[in-house]
Amino acid sequence: MCKQQGMDSDDGFISNKCNTNQASTNYPKLTITISKHDPISTLHVPLLPNSPTPKISHLTTTTTTTLTTHYTKPHITTTNTTNYVSFLQEAKILGDVALPMILTGLLLYSRSMISMLFLGRLGELALAGGSLAIGFANITGYSVLSGLAMGMEPICGQAFGAKKHSLLGLTLQRTIILLLLISLPICFLWLNVEKLLLLCRQDRAIAAQAQSYLIFTLPDLLALSFLHPLRIYLRSQSITLPLTFTAALSIALHLPLNWLLVVKLQLGVKGVALAGVLTNYHMILFLSIYIFFSKACKKGWAPLSRECICIRGYTRLFELAVPSCISVCLEWWWYEIMILLCGLLVNPKATVASMGILIQTTSLIYIFPSSLSVSVSTRVGNEIGANRPIRAKRAAITGLFFSFLMGFSALIFTFLIREKWAGLFTKDGDIIKLTSLVLPIIGLCELGNCPQTTGCGVLRGTARPKVGANINLGCFYLVGMPVAVWLGFWAGFDFEGMWLGLLAAQGSCVVTMMLVLSRTDWEFEAQRAKELTDEKQDHNYDHQPLLV
Repeated sequence: MCKQQGMDSDDGFISNKCNTNQASTNYPKLTITISKHDPISTLHVPLLPNSPTPKISHLTTTTTTTLTTHYTKPHITTTNTTNYVSFLQEAKILGDVALPMILTGLLLYSRSMISMLFLGRLGELALAGGSLAIGFANITGYSVLSGLAMGMEPICGQAFGAKKHSLLGLTLQRTIILLLLISLPICFLWLNVEKLLLLCRQDRAIAAQAQSYLIFTLPDLLALSFLHPLRIYLRSQSITLPLTFTAALSIALHLPLNWLLVVKLQLGVKGVALAGVLTNYHMILFLSIYIFFSKACKKGWAPLSRECICIRGYTRLFELAVPSCISVCLEWWWYEIMILLCGLLVNPKATVASMGILIQTTSLIYIFPSSLSVSVSTRVGNEIGANRPIRAKRAAITGLFFSFLMGFSALIFTFLIREKWAGLFTKDGDIIKLTSLVLPIIGLCELGNCPQTTGCGVLRGTARPKVGANINLGCFYLVGMPVAVWLGFWAGFDFEGMWLGLLAAQGSCVVTMMLVLSRTDWEFEAQRAKELTDEKQDHNYDHQPLLV
């Protein structure tokens, strides 16, 4: 009898192989011996039952003897079935990571909507000043901290895959220190925002409101210096449900906080700013409690030591953080520049208002591909760090497949709501008309944006943020911006031309991204991951040849 034994393989499946030294069938005058080392018997996908050449030990007669053998039909697994099941398994793993991130993103989106509603209750001046302050904070602070924090994503993801858990805690500590240092010049900038806005010929009353909002938002820089790294620290270990639960608890407190500070205590824009800050501190508190008591985070926690200030560790972190920051800022700043350009069009009031509605819409849609992106980054980083390039490639392909589905879903969504969506925000006929005209273009943009965003996740997972920064710079500012300006101001497309420029940027971006990913050498990336997670070596981790 033959005993089956399961053996692990790189594709993650169990292959059944015979684990006996010999399989013998004795008949009168004839002994047939089958060796386990026979090359035919070790074929991955046998088309027929194994038929090894028999070794005849002794044959005393020359007469022909009919042998009747009874054997168990071997299990035959086709390559197509194996690949199909493997991709389904990968899709389930990605879903387990991505779905909680989508819920978290929706909860955080609702927080920003609550803040805008309370700003609107305070009147036009407070709404204008608060909106201007939020835009300034996004450009000069939030985008910078978010982008720099992403530098720890490939290190933590690959370290977790390589089972070098102490590197997770060290990278968390180093990133927090880095963000705290970067927050100092941002604080100085925010303290002088009124002077800067007046230099840009902004209204004095609006500038004063923006100054008040940002002064009371200053503690948020400290909060985000801890919050961004903590989120990535958990995500890199595929721990995402706690992020959803802590966000839900914090948002549940956000609404009563706004009511208390804005309505009851009548603090105005200061109350809205303080409510947002306190919500972030609640999230830090809840996440810290989870990390402290969770057994899943014990291995990845490193006590404070001299290693957290090791210059070599900061060098590799900085090499990844700066390109990540540039990539994020280039994308965030595009929309702020578009708002400024809309103020120069034929009907600036309607176009700027419509642009605000459309940016809120794209922010809502962006939650889905961005959640998929961080999930793909986690999966690719884990598998590359574990030296399983085949699985890493499979995770990338699976994520890209779902990103195209998301793009088509976004196109259908924007097409269906184009007539009624703007009516939820305003009753102005010009604004509704402009918004309805541009929404289908946004849907087309998402056909490129969803795969492009997911592709950026693959690049982060393989520690190649510089490639993503080059793609964003070339496609958004060397292709999209000139097209938007030409169509909007010279070709007669006006407001529609601004978004056609974005469509050109997204189209060129996704084509370039797919070309880069198709040329990825996964074996080489696995070797680079070994260097990245080796604390004893000092290498240039972005030395791969660049296409862009």
